Amino acid sequence: MPKITILEKTNLQEDCWHSMLISLLRGLAALVVAAAHLRAQMYPGFGTVTKPPLLFQGLAFGAGFAYLAVIVFFVLSGWLVGGSFLNKLDADRAFQNYTIDRVSRLWVVLVPTFLIVLLAGAVVGALDTARVSFSTSEPYSMSAFFGNMIGLQTLIVPPFGGNFPLWSLANETWYYVLFPLLVLVFRGRTIATRAAAVLAIGAIFQLVHGSILIYFSIWLLGAAFSRVKIEAGPLWRWSLLFLFVGSAVVIRLKGKTDITPEGFPQYLVFSLLLVLFLSSMQFKLRLGPKLDWLDRTGRFFANFSFTLYVLHVPLILLMGHLLASMLGLGQLSPYRLSHYLMYGGMYLVLVVGAYLFYLPFESNTPRVRQWLKMQLFARVRAVRT
Repeated sequence: MPKITILEKTNLQEDCWHSMLISLLRGLAALVVAAAHLRAQMYPGFGTVTKPPLLFQGLAFGAGFAYLAVIVFFVLSGWLVGGSFLNKLDADRAFQNYTIDRVSRLWVVLVPTFLIVLLAGAVVGALDTARVSFSTSEPYSMSAFFGNMIGLQTLIVPPFGGNFPLWSLANETWYYVLFPLLVLVFRGRTIATRAAAVLAIGAIFQLVHGSILIYFSIWLLGAAFSRVKIEAGPLWRWSLLFLFVGSAVVIRLKGKTDITPEGFPQYLVFSLLLVLFLSSMQFKLRLGPKLDWLDRTGRFFANFSFTLYVLHVPLILLMGHLLASMLGLGQLSPYRLSHYLMYGGMYLVLVVGAYLFYLPFESNTPRVRQWLKMQLFARVRAVRT
């Protein structure tokens, strides 16, 4: 029978199987989401296609895992972000460091991405460059810009510039806020601190909608199981992997295809199987040539997965505009092989473009964090002295 151990600290070492799998899943999830949105924007809906070719059926089926990919992001975010915060909870300035880490993680990528969104909007004519709007209902307004920076999209403002995948960043932002508040409820040093945390959580519950709160439990599942190590034999591990993959296929074929309260039970089962599998893979990785290549590939795509996630929609908008203006194609045809090649070329542009965008921005997030901490803590010391 499997042996279950509760770890004192989350194992974030990169030389373990679960670490390699997390990197692979992060990269794959971003790739799937980008492929799904490119297909949805450039091809007609699957239900509108008469006698869809086998190639189109395969493309539509593979692209249909996008919502599951977002659930994977929630689970892994809880595992990595929540687990890392708990590891550092007793260190000096734990909450200050956590806040800087989370804000820099988002803003280092979002600010330049929003500039690309503005450029794309201007190119395709969706942005009125002659005026500045502050309306909370307009996607290109200043209110939408700053609202998306602090996770208010879908709550008060729309996703900035019609970049609809940003809806999930509202979830992530509030999970980043709620988790340390929950920790303060149980670990606060004073009754006043704990009471303030409870009041803050209550205020957030009044602001955000039900789906954000319900799916917070999936984020917490990732954080909780980051401390669980399951020692099991190959049969158990392969069984968990089979059940995890099988649940994804069943949800794709028979389940809900959006993230709503009604679809929560299926995603909870899927997430539980994922964390059980990851917990069973917490042992050292013995790298050979093939595994070393797989490990490096996973980390490569994981490194710019966030950039790919937030940038691919404005890039699709630009490419769609060029396709229509240069070739007169409003949509790709499911019946023409050359159009699948065009789709593949556009997808390659998305991935390569995101990687090139990652280099000057997301890759420098650690440096930005370090600079911010030096500036902030230096000023705090100066005030105290």
